[in-house]
Amino acid sequence: MPEIFDRVVALNLIANTVIFYIAARLYLLPLISRVRPQQILVPILLLHSTRHLGMMFLTRGATYPGLPQEFAYPAAFGDLITAIIAFAAIPFVLRGSAFAKPIVWAFNIFGTVDLLAAITTATIYNAPIAMGPAYWIPAVAVPLLLVTHYVTFVLLLRRWKN
Repeated sequence: MPEIFDRVVALNLIANTVIFYIAARLYLLPLISRVRPQQILVPILLLHSTRHLGMMFLTRGATYPGLPQEFAYPAAFGDLITAIIAFAAIPFVLRGSAFAKPIVWAFNIFGTVDLLAAITTATIYNAPIAMGPAYWIPAVAVPLLLVTHYVTFVLLLRRWKN
C-alpha cells in the first residue's frame, strides 16, 4: 500500500508541476518582456509569503503520527524562513531599491533549495505515508512554488535590468 501512495504523491507532484508550467508559459512568461519586474515579482512574493503553512508538518492533526522528523523539521522551518524572506523582499521590490535584486536572489535560491531538499528527504524517509491532511502541500503547493521559482529565475537572469 505505501508504494501506491508514494506513486500517487509523485504523480500529483509531477502532473501539477507540468500543468503550472504550461500555465506559466501561456500566460505569465509572455508578460515578462512587457511589464515591470515588480508586476511579476510582487504576486510571486505574496504567494511565497504563505509558506509559513509548511509549519503544518509539525502540527498534530495536520499529519499522521510517524511523520519522520528528518523531513518535518527542515521542511517546516525552510518554508518559514522562505516566507519571511519573501515577505521582507516586497517593500524593496515595490520601491525599486538597490537591495531588491539581491534579496530576490536570496529568496529564490533559498526557497528553491528548500523545496528540492524537502522533496528529497520526503522520498528518502518515506514521509508521504504520514502526511495526512498536509498532503495537499506536496500535491498542489510545491508544484506551484517550483514553477514560480522558475519564473523568478527567468526574470532575474534575462529581464531585470538594474
